[in-house]
Amino acid sequence: MFAMQYSHRLPADYDLHIIRQRVAERGPLWDDTQGLVCKVFALQQRNRHGAAGNLYASVYLWSDSEAAVRFLMGERFQAVVDAFGRPQIETWLPLDARRGHATQAVSLYRDERVLTAAEDRAALQVEESEVNREIAARPDTVAVWAALDLSAWRLVRFTVSSAPADPGRGGEVYEVMHLARPELDGLK
Repeated sequence: MFAMQYSHRLPADYDLHIIRQRVAERGPLWDDTQGLVCKVFALQQRNRHGAAGNLYASVYLWSDSEAAVRFLMGERFQAVVDAFGRPQIETWLPLDARRGHATQAVSLYRDERVLTAAEDRAALQVEESEVNREIAARPDTVAVWAALDLSAWRLVRFTVSSAPADPGRGGEVYEVMHLARPELDGLK
């Protein structure tokens, strides 16, 4: 598995209807992408749910890293570059990924924590699997995955929820505009 995210900062006065229309047109094109567990089309709107500015993000969980490479080298990613410029892409190795019982994706949470050099990495993986199991058991969870950022030794957890965004939950909060889920049902 392979996880990644890229984001586009948008001006404060940007017409977000343009982004919503783009997602309405392009989101369904991802619904049957081979090698993709899920893609979250996410939005942070200035002054909503704690967002300081407008941000359009794409968050991916791939089952096949070669499918990710084909995307990044192909026409679909070129359309992103043509529209927004070449983004910096954050990448992670997933430690554990699970689907929940909910189906309607409304919000996305991204939580991070730095790992210390003394951290027991084997125990961490076991702990993160247990935390994900607990999150996946919640009635509002669509999917959850924990991943390792090897360049900064950070743990990043994404939780897709059917509940309205709650900034009090902590971490970064996004509105889900579309969830493409071609292989999500194949998760534990």
